[in-house]
Amino acid sequence: MSTISRRTFLKLGGATAAGTVATAVTPGVADAASKNAQPVGRATLPYPNQAVVHAKKLKVNEPVSFNYPDADSPCTLIKMGHPVPGGVGPDNDIVAYSTNCPHMGCPLAYDTKTRTFRCGCHYSVFDAEMTGQMVCGQATEDLPRVILEYDPKTDTVRAVAVEGLIYGRQANVL
Repeated sequence: MSTISRRTFLKLGGATAAGTVATAVTPGVADAASKNAQPVGRATLPYPNQAVVHAKKLKVNEPVSFNYPDADSPCTLIKMGHPVPGGVGPDNDIVAYSTNCPHMGCPLAYDTKTRTFRCGCHYSVFDAEMTGQMVCGQATEDLPRVILEYDPKTDTVRAVAVEGLIYGRQANVL
């Protein structure tokens, strides 16, 4: 007579229970999915397309605060004065970032002398000229970058998406 260990018993019991639940629930899930008009494979809601500022009104190295993709998401837009990676506008020098530190969500401040974002809580530093790359500190991720588009006809800079996850969220668009 062979004995079965407790671990093996629990694994087998769990697998059996999961299989039973999956076969019982699957028809209901299929019906609910067919009633929703979401495109196949769509995992997130679309980002809003939001006008932020007219490019001609921007001054070099002077931050402009705005909220995106919703009122609870503070961001900062900066005209760097020279072309930078991901920059938009007539000179490819306008960038924007979430100002919630990706480490623990503390508010970031833009330092005009070093052109970096600094976290006063745990001293992380992020490079505004290099797509929000983390320079040093406790953070393990770069700043979430607001994707911008520029319309030369209206001179409007618009926020259209966020690259990276805003601190404290499971999805950027709620």
